[in-house]
Amino acid sequence: MAPDPEELDEYVASRHQRLLRSAYLLCGDAHEADDLVQSTLVKVILARRRIDRIDSLDAYTRRTLYSTFISSRRRRWRREQPHGELPEQALAGPGDLELGVVVRTALRRLPTKQRAVLVLRFWEDLGVAETAQVLGIGQGTVKSHTARALASLRATLGGAMADEDLLQKIGAVS
Repeated sequence: MAPDPEELDEYVASRHQRLLRSAYLLCGDAHEADDLVQSTLVKVILARRRIDRIDSLDAYTRRTLYSTFISSRRRRWRREQPHGELPEQALAGPGDLELGVVVRTALRRLPTKQRAVLVLRFWEDLGVAETAQVLGIGQGTVKSHTARALASLRATLGGAMADEDLLQKIGAVS
């Protein structure tokens, strides 16, 4: 039996902030993150007739969020982002607040699926198998995306921080 509207409203209200933080880490823009969460929640609410067949509403919502994000990056209009001037390079020794900005900027430069893997693994704190299930990819692909993304972040940050600090910062940015 599908949940009643009040139950679904409570679910949406209780999960909205967590979804918004994850979406922000994925796209790096507060307005785009809000749009992504809204699109996800609309899809979840419209699927309420099927929700009784869904084992976990949280897992369904999470997968919908990541699928919506990945498919939005495939659209042709998203590929070009004109800039009036080139962005400045990050400072070599940023402070703690600046470091969060630098890490978020580095995350935005990663390919879509690599970014999604890092957010699922280190923000959502999912294991390799769970991440593979959410994204619909193999566990080996999750491992290789994780390794490549972390190598790219290390290169971008120029050795400004140790691996443990980098992983902690990915989990701490919000």
